[in-house]
Amino acid sequence: MRNQIEFEVYGNYALFTDPLTKLGGEKFSYQIPTYQALKGITESIYWKPTIMWYVDEVRIMNPIQTESKGIRPIEYGGGNTLAYYTYLKDVRYRVRAHFEFNLYREDLIHDRNEHKHHNVSKRCVKAGGRRDIFLGARECQGYVEPCNFEEGVGAYDDAPEIDFGNMIHGISYPDETGGIDRETRLWRAKMQHGVVRFIRPEECTIVRKTGEGSIKTFGAGNMQPVDLLYDEMFPEGGEA
Repeated sequence: MRNQIEFEVYGNYALFTDPLTKLGGEKFSYQIPTYQALKGITESIYWKPTIMWYVDEVRIMNPIQTESKGIRPIEYGGGNTLAYYTYLKDVRYRVRAHFEFNLYREDLIHDRNEHKHHNVSKRCVKAGGRRDIFLGARECQGYVEPCNFEEGVGAYDDAPEIDFGNMIHGISYPDETGGIDRETRLWRAKMQHGVVRFIRPEECTIVRKTGEGSIKTFGAGNMQPVDLLYDEMFPEGGEA
């Protein structure tokens, strides 16, 4: 697929929280990463508002293990509380993702340079990402390396199918839909031979409105200096 990158992300712990477990102050992780979590990781590697990342598939490389920890959440109203968070332990995933231009951002039409964004994203994968990588939660540090998606042996390569039921797919924001609604999407997650293939956001049939928002306007006045310098030095994207 055009504009596609492949990378491996790993860490000691991950917490892709099932929202149903947060009502009582506890947190329990999904068994696999959500689409939105992997999209956030990809955006931490490289992102500009000109593009939208789509996660195509994730390969589960390590066995699914959990570990519970006693946590003291911050009580802003005072007091002292103990909660139990259940994390995934020793995680390693291989991810395929590609970008498409955000057609709702007409203010950034001048930045729609496919060659440039693809080459920069591949360089950022080699560098381990532009920003810190987190596996679902701030306390779960992750690390990124380039990889070949098909290589190596995964823990579930021989498992024909594992059904994880309905789970969060992601959140649709106004700047990616052209509307004013912020929506939460759900889908039926399945893993086949160790690979979870995600449907596109617009293909999710279970969608609920969770708020409203507006599109932020970007321009030379609020772009990062490094982005402006790169655009000036390499107007065609340079070489990967």
